[in-house]
Amino acid sequence: MFLLDLVSHDEEFMMRVVFVHGACVKDGSWWWHPAAQLLAEQGVASDTPVLPSCGETGESPDGQGPGLAEDVASVRRVLMAGDEPTVVVAHSYGGIVTAQAAVGVDSVRHLLLVSSYLPEIGQSLSSFGGEEPAPFLDIDPVGGTFSVRLEALVDTFLHDCEPEIQKQAMDKTARQSLSVLGQPVQSAAWQHVPTTYLVCAGDRGTPAELQREFAARAASVVELDTGHHPFLSKPAAVRDLILGLER
Repeated sequence: MFLLDLVSHDEEFMMRVVFVHGACVKDGSWWWHPAAQLLAEQGVASDTPVLPSCGETGESPDGQGPGLAEDVASVRRVLMAGDEPTVVVAHSYGGIVTAQAAVGVDSVRHLLLVSSYLPEIGQSLSSFGGEEPAPFLDIDPVGGTFSVRLEALVDTFLHDCEPEIQKQAMDKTARQSLSVLGQPVQSAAWQHVPTTYLVCAGDRGTPAELQREFAARAASVVELDTGHHPFLSKPAAVRDLILGLER
């Protein structure tokens, strides 16, 4: 890894980034790969934990789980595996996981929340939903899972991405356990760790107005004119934002 020009008490230190992906997707490293590659060119290592609720550990999700607790444990294991100063970059549902997973981890120096839910203690994913499911969701109450409707994926979440990215993303969606919807977070790391919120002003999935409500809880706010996945559509801007975070 590369020693960045980051100074703390006149000492240089190493840095890593841990990416936490959002709901209804799998192969998290693919979703983050454009930004991760640009960071690697600067000598910054990154990790992408798996989320069991999305079936990434081989267990088929259903209404009983795996749920939020398993996702939190998976992310926390990765965070605890290293002691270098760490920036956690969480996307969408990943902000709920990170709220609990990053608490009390001394190496975590900054949270970057991208079009993300920013829960208070006791809030869950369902706390932020309407009375009816979003039209882009495919709910299976019998099987106990939900996912994104493929016919809505590009127009809702990837409209500003290159066609090849849009095409590849079709194979990167996943069915996720419905149990994550109602499981509340037990802690809120953003209350204790410097936090930046990235508002994606062109997001068609999570409206910018809602993002700005969450962003009001963060220490600092940045806006980009992007859709839901700026790390795919404008990865250089995301890289620059990460490298410029205060640690």
